[in-house]
Amino acid sequence: MSVSRTELRDPGAREGAGILESRLTGLSREEFARDIWARTASLTREASDFTDVFSPSAVDELISRRGLRTPFLRVAKDGATLPSSSFTAPAGVGATVADQLDDTALWRAFADGATLVLQALHRTWEPVADLVSGLSTELGHPVQANAYVTPPQNRGFDAHYDVHDVFVLQIEGAKRWVIHEPVLPDPLRDQPWTDHRAAVADRAAHGTPHLDTMLRPGDVLYLPRGWLHSAQAQGEVSIHLTLGVHAWTRYALAEQLTRAALAALGDDPSMRRSLPLAEPNEPGGGNGPDGLLGLVRERLLAAVAEADPAPLFHRARRSQARPAPLGPVAQLSALRGLATTSPVRLRKALEPRLEGTRLHTRVGHLDLPASDLVPVARLLDGRVRTAGDLGLALAGRLLRAGVLVPADR
Repeated sequence: MSVSRTELRDPGAREGAGILESRLTGLSREEFARDIWARTASLTREASDFTDVFSPSAVDELISRRGLRTPFLRVAKDGATLPSSSFTAPAGVGATVADQLDDTALWRAFADGATLVLQALHRTWEPVADLVSGLSTELGHPVQANAYVTPPQNRGFDAHYDVHDVFVLQIEGAKRWVIHEPVLPDPLRDQPWTDHRAAVADRAAHGTPHLDTMLRPGDVLYLPRGWLHSAQAQGEVSIHLTLGVHAWTRYALAEQLTRAALAALGDDPSMRRSLPLAEPNEPGGGNGPDGLLGLVRERLLAAVAEADPAPLFHRARRSQARPAPLGPVAQLSALRGLATTSPVRLRKALEPRLEGTRLHTRVGHLDLPASDLVPVARLLDGRVRTAGDLGLALAGRLLRAGVLVPADR
């Protein structure tokens, strides 16, 4: 059953409330995990005022003034994606860039009913980036953001499902959403809806909708991966953000476990040996299922039992998102002016992990002397420190590595 709430959510309603509770669902992280996450569609009316995150003027600025290139924008109409050559052009004198957005071509396509899809807004629009970073930290899964800008009475895509969970944040206008339950529950990233096109079309055409509703500014819709959806703008331009949550799965953990086991087998000289030649008139000979396969299976199972997938898993998790932006000019100024009273803090969204004497982050790893372990461990709480608290040599090294950044008191 879907969850629907009609009261206005006050972002300051509870001190310490996370993004899930204060801006998206009105539910605590624990409530959302227990009742909603990966289970069912959920609609929250008037969840928040998102004018501080995105707006129509943001759309116009990104398209007309930011010099965006493909693939930061897609254009779709009536279920089909238009070729990028139809809305890009050379940048002009002084810029050898042939695929920047052509605002005139985009205007004409939009006026003709096309939906503009601004992709990866967590890289191009700071308020969205801040929201995405906070939500990703709260969920423990990578998050990305797209905006869909649809002219009145039009749709961009046919009914389909995504291979990631989504939060839909209605920013401007109204859009009708029709939701159906999955034809393939919990699809993996290599199991797109196009592999089940006929079943998706049949469910959308003949199945009873799980939810048929109008989203208006401030409403938030959550859909687990695999849930079918289609949407159509109403009598005015519709703008909504989708926050795509690329959930880590048990299958992904199994992949990391298998890779760790295979890496261990690669260090075993007996497993690197060539298979024997086949006997005459005996296809496969002693290297077939009746030969070495049993031995290989036994060694592989033993390697799986002994493998530790954690290092590979944490490395993969760190690689799925980026740390907070880093300004090279400000960073150099902080390094050159470093004093014992200089306020500094850990760079946000680093996914720091201290293992023994090695600090792992999204910008690489640092091996530390034992004398630095205690001050570095204190840094992991994210609080502002002074360079003197850490020691000038350590603070300088962390600033140079892009792990530490200047902070305001």
